[in-house]
Amino acid sequence: MRTKLLLILCCLLAYIAAPAQEVPARAYRLYMKAMAYKAKKETDKACKEMQKAIDAYGAYTDAYSALGEWYFNMHQFTLSAGVFDRASKSCPGGKSAFAKPLARSLIFGGNPTEGMKALSMQSNSGNDRESKKLLDQAYFIEKTIGAAWKDTAFNMGPRVNTKNAEVFPFISADTQTFYFTRRVNNIDLDFYYAVPDSCGGWFTARNMGSPPNTPDQEVGQTISADNHYLFFTRCENRSEDGWTQGGCDLYMAYRSDSIWSVPQSFGATINTPSYEGMACLSADNRELYFVSDRPGGYGGMDIWVSSFQDGLWQEPRNLGPTINTAGNETAPFLHIDNKTLYFASDGRVGMGGSDLYMARRTGDTTWSAPVNMGYPINTPYDEMSVSATIDGQKLYFASDRDSLAGNYDMYEMHLPDELQPKPVGYVKGYIYDSLTKERLTSSSIYVSDAIKGDTLYHFMSNRGDGSFMITLPVDGQYIFGADHIGYMDKQDTISFSKDFLQKSYQQTISLLPNDYQKPVSDSLIFTVHFPKNSYKLSDSDIINIKQAMAPWMPQIATLTIFVNGYTDNSGTPMINESLSFQRAGLVKEDIMMLGIEEGQIYSQGWGEANPIAPNDQEDNMSKNRRVEIIVRY
Repeated sequence: MRTKLLLILCCLLAYIAAPAQEVPARAYRLYMKAMAYKAKKETDKACKEMQKAIDAYGAYTDAYSALGEWYFNMHQFTLSAGVFDRASKSCPGGKSAFAKPLARSLIFGGNPTEGMKALSMQSNSGNDRESKKLLDQAYFIEKTIGAAWKDTAFNMGPRVNTKNAEVFPFISADTQTFYFTRRVNNIDLDFYYAVPDSCGGWFTARNMGSPPNTPDQEVGQTISADNHYLFFTRCENRSEDGWTQGGCDLYMAYRSDSIWSVPQSFGATINTPSYEGMACLSADNRELYFVSDRPGGYGGMDIWVSSFQDGLWQEPRNLGPTINTAGNETAPFLHIDNKTLYFASDGRVGMGGSDLYMARRTGDTTWSAPVNMGYPINTPYDEMSVSATIDGQKLYFASDRDSLAGNYDMYEMHLPDELQPKPVGYVKGYIYDSLTKERLTSSSIYVSDAIKGDTLYHFMSNRGDGSFMITLPVDGQYIFGADHIGYMDKQDTISFSKDFLQKSYQQTISLLPNDYQKPVSDSLIFTVHFPKNSYKLSDSDIINIKQAMAPWMPQIATLTIFVNGYTDNSGTPMINESLSFQRAGLVKEDIMMLGIEEGQIYSQGWGEANPIAPNDQEDNMSKNRRVEIIVRY
């Protein structure tokens, strides 16, 4: 019995191991040799051996299928179509069996009419989902190429592009620096930058150095309009917590001059065990767009956004089904106008592969239906990241149209009028003490609509030199308000015309110090000190606050209480502002527990402003990590 079972098993194994077709031995050996080369990722050798297998046996269905698919995946659509065309003519039932792959290769290769003819050769009705998608794509390509933009996309040349992949272009607001990500030695991903030469081109790109680059993978950079914040993706993270281990997460770095700080992770509010990357910051630094495949999306990669409110980045929100699809939406780029969103998607009917799209903001959280950016911006190859100049005239994007699949180059093109964002310009200046002329760093700047009165933006002046740069739509009137601790607030109105599309509007803001050194009517009654990175009140802190307030309680109805939070200067200004805001809020809540009305208490987080000791050693820095309770009477 056991012998019979062994014989049956051997026969089954022999049947399974045999080629599916009656293939000559030589052709089969060549086929297996090709598959072995492919497994070792020696694709060129694999293709040559597979072609030999086809030459040895002209009806070799499996060989045609493999070789055609390899060529297609390498974006060599003409070769792929040639293989499938020969297969359809040489293999039994080939016209029907190879109709769909032939049609796909023809359509992606820019022959939609021939592709539709090939689809009609299927033995079935051709009404399956894939056939319908191919047919829709063929119609779309015919229509789009027939209405192609008159401008041509140009490769940016060897000063920017190399034999390695260049992706994620980003042009600074002043158009004086072009940033991008480059794959180095086909292993590492680093940030590079180029500056303009005197002939309208770019000098040879240079590595941004460390920081922010490291031996890990840095990719998908974006820089704030004021050039002070860098947001990017770092992969191959390794840590013991649950939101950075082994994945891709969002990081941020800061600079007050030319040196970037050591990048810091955004933490668990933004980062999760899923992929987070390809960040884009709004011009007012208040919205962070990024890509993630976290739960709650619509399939594949989706675009999400987090808002900066009350000193904190809020829980991210999915942009919804208008933007996101069951496919992959990647590489968001929100133009400086804060209304025009460009991104890549492979989840819609388009030219093929990944295409670039544009959508316009219709409300605070709503967007118009995305528009395919057309040909020759999009092609049957992959276009996967994009950036546009502040005036909306020039587009930069990454595409692998001229090389192997995935080996992207940078391209530039005049952006058609229909796809251009709303015209914006930028205001540059600094804030200073009107008496001593000293620059005032970390000052608050508020921009309001002079007609409607709505507050549009809130910025902070640079902590290094007190400078700022703010982008605004042209042809508007705006109210600039500035304040700095120890100084009188100031407002000014500016008219922002189209003249400032070509040059910046220079706006310096001088502030007068308060006309007293220390108000006799203001009393500092208690100071709460915090450990580094902590925002919790101890039991002793709560008791001391209550004791400090006790003498003032009989006349509390006539008093105003100010709760001011401060930090040392470690970390970034954005994080420090958030931390000081939280600490001040905790103290305010504790004081309100004494029965004091909320309208009598004002809390504010000032970050690293107004230090009471040098930030040169831990003892002094701990003095600056404080919340002051001031009673005004």
